[in-house]
Amino acid sequence: MFTSVLMIEKPLTSEDVEFVTTLHGDEAVSFVVLMQPRGDQADVLLRAIDDVALGELKEAVREAEEPAGEEAKAPAQHGLERTLAALRARGCDAVGQVIEAHPLDKLQAVVDEEAADEVIVLTEPHYVEEFFHRDWASRARHKVGVPVLKLFAHSE
Repeated sequence: MFTSVLMIEKPLTSEDVEFVTTLHGDEAVSFVVLMQPRGDQADVLLRAIDDVALGELKEAVREAEEPAGEEAKAPAQHGLERTLAALRARGCDAVGQVIEAHPLDKLQAVVDEEAADEVIVLTEPHYVEEFFHRDWASRARHKVGVPVLKLFAHSE
């Protein structure tokens, strides 16, 4: 069985589930999902800058209204459960957890523990972080020792 570690920051849409579950054709795939709750103030600022760069001014204002820190844990857990249920409904084995601190260290540990075949980072575009290669996928490529695939999440 092929094992993918899936790093996400929001629940998967049905299109995302369809895409990640069909990447390897008919081969059976198991997923270990790592969900990171919405971040700290620096993350809010970077997301707002991304929104402004895309001309989505209303979204930039909305970033400040989203829960962060402790308030973000419950929505993240709920999103993780929805994602796991959707992956299982497609016939995949799926387990996961919400990660709070040091996501790349946790990613490395999970890749090693599960003998993962690949990492899939599924996020919204983060142009500022990507430009400076500070996004999860860029940083993970130098850390985990397995292929890292970066995909952009679909919107609801």
